[in-house]
Amino acid sequence: MIGTKHLLIIGFLSIINIANSQIKAGKIVYERKTNLEKEFKDVNDSDFLDYIKKNKIKKDEFELYFNDTISIFKPVLSDLVDEMSWATNTNTTLHSLTSNQYTIVLNMWGQELILEDTLSPKVWQITESKRVISNYECRKAIWQKNDTTRIYAWYSIEILANAGPEGFCGLPGTILGLATEDGGVIYFAKSVEVITPTEQDFVVEKKRKKVFTYQKLYDQLMEDYGNEKWGKEMIAEIFEWL
Repeated sequence: MIGTKHLLIIGFLSIINIANSQIKAGKIVYERKTNLEKEFKDVNDSDFLDYIKKNKIKKDEFELYFNDTISIFKPVLSDLVDEMSWATNTNTTLHSLTSNQYTIVLNMWGQELILEDTLSPKVWQITESKRVISNYECRKAIWQKNDTTRIYAWYSIEILANAGPEGFCGLPGTILGLATEDGGVIYFAKSVEVITPTEQDFVVEKKRKKVFTYQKLYDQLMEDYGNEKWGKEMIAEIFEWL
């Protein structure tokens, strides 16, 4: 029979093995699927809705570079013409993992907006539910943003960075899956590569010099578009992830 002393030794060695095998730097490629019928469900235009039904699911690719101090989440650029590029946003998020400072370049219908701020930490409810994503075991967590918005995340403790899609973080590992409650928007990791990112990988390209804080950006968008129903919906979509 194994004694208590031996069990403690085995447990201690298991913790060391987990720590040594954790990925501390690398690159993750994500696929985002957006259900356009759900995203534009409040639009009252039959011709537009018929068009959306023929192009129901839009796919976009992103990449996350990370190390123990910083992460960047950005769209994968393609030479192919995307005729549906107007339907979804492709943002870049630079996140300091040590200070929780963010730089977010919002690409909204071809217009670039830059946000720099320290975003409020998210309070996650970690569940017992598990699934495998890109060959990594992940545990499910839930963020209840408000009465109408709930976000699901699946994170792996095998990848150490406190990072994820769209700058989501605050869990004991890297987020490999992220989804809205209704499944309208879903991110899943397609691949995980153990590399050492270069300084160039973390460069954020900015076309504009004007920078907003979270609150100033919200106030500006509400002033410009808040009187229109579609404008309120657009703003809600942007800030759903922040």
